[in-house]
Amino acid sequence: MSEGTMQRPAQRDRRNERDQRDRRAKSLRRVLVCAAAVPVMLIAAGCSSDSGSDDAGSGGSSSASSSSSGGAEAGAPASPTPTVQAAAYKSLPEPCAVLSKKSLGELVPEGKKSGKEGTSDDTATRASCSWNSLDNNGVKGSQFRWLNVALLRFESDTSRGSGDQQAQAYYAKQVQDAQSSQGAKNAKSTPLAGTGDQATTVTYDLKKKEGAFKQQTIVTRVENVVVTVDYNGAGLAGEKTPSATSLTKLAEKAAQETVAAVSAANGEGTAKGGGTASSSPSASKSASPSKNATPSKSSSPSKSGSDSATKAPSKKASPSTSAPKKS
Repeated sequence: MSEGTMQRPAQRDRRNERDQRDRRAKSLRRVLVCAAAVPVMLIAAGCSSDSGSDDAGSGGSSSASSSSSGGAEAGAPASPTPTVQAAAYKSLPEPCAVLSKKSLGELVPEGKKSGKEGTSDDTATRASCSWNSLDNNGVKGSQFRWLNVALLRFESDTSRGSGDQQAQAYYAKQVQDAQSSQGAKNAKSTPLAGTGDQATTVTYDLKKKEGAFKQQTIVTRVENVVVTVDYNGAGLAGEKTPSATSLTKLAEKAAQETVAAVSAANGEGTAKGGGTASSSPSASKSASPSKNATPSKSSSPSKSGSDSATKAPSKKASPSTSAPKKS
């Protein structure tokens, strides 16, 4: 075999080796290209997946927010807590100290020291005091006087209204009761100016076996307090019947002093009556309603003996129980 013939297999072997190396190199390049392409595809797929997740999450969040908002809008708004204007006056004066000694000397000359305080389960809500006077002149007869001052204070309550409103209703009722007193003759009602926020004078005659009585009832309202002054007089055992005009003036004076005492007991320097207050207590006072005085107690006139005197003074002021018989 010639040398050229021997070189051909060797050349073929070398070509085969080169071909195999080329094929391996191409395969390796393909693997590398594919390997490089896989992360890009994964990243693209991941981005696409993340974007979808974000959209879904955002959509869910928006949906939840919309649902929450819709639920809040659909719910009924909370109703406001009921409120009522606070009562102006929180206390009452001592009932037996509302009148000066001078006034008592004119109203009940022989009984100015005989003031008897009425019973009350809450003196900050209701109070009263009464006086009897008998000027005995022996065979010449006697002069009898009876005086009762009653005070009723109303507290503000969300179910019953403000103290001022309750006082107005009670004031009207007291005036009506005085006008329709049993046995009253020649009844007259007259508005009284300059005494509290409202005031009415009711006068009438009352005939009893002991004598002819002259009755005066002054009903006054100042803010959330109602003052009722009952005053009557009679000439007994042949004594002359007192003048209704003079008795009325004295009763009205007693009402004005009592209103002043109510204002003073609540820190008001000038009362409504006998003077004009510089400012309305209801506008300047904003204290919360008192808890110890309920309207249900203060609006029950049946518990006060002084209130019943206004309706039927003949029972309270009957000379048969407080004045001696003719000597």
